[in-house]
Amino acid sequence: MGKPGVPNLKGRVALVTGGAVRIGRALALALARQGASVVVHYGSSSEEAAETVATIRGRGGAAEAFQSDLRDLSKTVGIIELAAECFGTPDILVNSAAVYNIAELADTTESQWDEHFSVNLKAPFFLARAFATHLGRERAGQIVNIADWRGVRPDPRCMVYSLTKAGIISMTEGLALALAPNIRVNAIAPGAILPPPGRDEEYLKVTARHAPLGKAGSSDQVVDALLYLVTAESVTGQVLFVDGGEHLGSSK
Repeated sequence: MGKPGVPNLKGRVALVTGGAVRIGRALALALARQGASVVVHYGSSSEEAAETVATIRGRGGAAEAFQSDLRDLSKTVGIIELAAECFGTPDILVNSAAVYNIAELADTTESQWDEHFSVNLKAPFFLARAFATHLGRERAGQIVNIADWRGVRPDPRCMVYSLTKAGIISMTEGLALALAPNIRVNAIAPGAILPPPGRDEEYLKVTARHAPLGKAGSSDQVVDALLYLVTAESVTGQVLFVDGGEHLGSSK
């Protein structure tokens, strides 16, 4: 059973990049829970991807996992074709996979720059193009990009990451224009939702205190945003911030 007011996604096919872990996994599970067949993309998290697929299937859903290094464009765009072979042409694309490294200006290397832009911006752009090409101009579809509050308020501690998320927001608006009227394109910009690898919940709480609402969010809130955007037929080119107001700056 889906949440009240959330249409059933039975018959839909969704591709979620980075769908094996963290927020991507929550989004993949939510789409499957609403009835969509889900393709879980992963980079190196093979065990987690298998577990995510097993969870979906155990609940009566349909899912497959495919590996692809998003730094390799020739392999990246092929995920759309693999998904189509399993379930039919995808009509929901969630660009969730991302690289996040803490590196200030003086510490940023060229390889970090290249990796961030390849995974965080180049891959979503060309996946969106391949998605639109396969879907055609007659069928309806949705693209949801996972941005970040840093896309509108750059964080000097992770400048290159911030630049890629600013690019995702701009790309979302551009694609919304280019792919209308049959494909809607929106973005979700989370804030403090999960602690970064190597950190615990206390770190998350301390970080979230700087946001106007003063508390961390949850993966469930990002899921709610996704399900809203996927089914909001008059919404395109929007960025939905799920960050406790963090993109506005501190109110403390």
